[in-house]
This record gives sequence, structure tokens and C-alpha cells, in this order.
Amino acid sequence: MARHGVTVKPGSKKGPLVEVADDGSLTLFVRERAVDGAANDGVVKLLAAHFGVPKSRVTIVRGHASRQKLVDIDD
Repeated sequence: MARHGVTVKPGSKKGPLVEVADDGSLTLFVRERAVDGAANDGVVKLLAAHFGVPKSRVTIVRGHASRQKLVDIDD
């Protein structure tokens, strides 16, 4: 299981896109807006596609209402 700190940019026209910084941190650009958990759903979907795992293996551990999130990827 891998734990990642991610920064989310909801409502982005640039997305869906994952940018990996030199230090390994992830910035996620999702089209979904931060309304009724839609952006969180977009984060799970985008990370699952990026890491090649089912959505059920991606869990937001902390930061559900924040742009800074901690996620677990069970690969």
C-alpha cells in the first residue's frame, strides 16, 4: 500500500490530469467542482486510472473537504 499527499485543483479545464513534481508530489487537475463530493469522486477516478488500479483500491484518508489530501493506493 502506498500513501500519497496530493494537491487537488477542482473545476479545472486543464484536467483530468496528474502532474508529478520532481520531489514526487502529485497535483491533480479534475474537471468536477467541489460540490457534494464530486471533486473527491474525480480524484478517486483519476488516481485509479493513473496507477492502473480499480477505484475500490483508492481511499481518501484525510482532507475530504480540503485541496490537500492524503490518499492510500492499494496496489
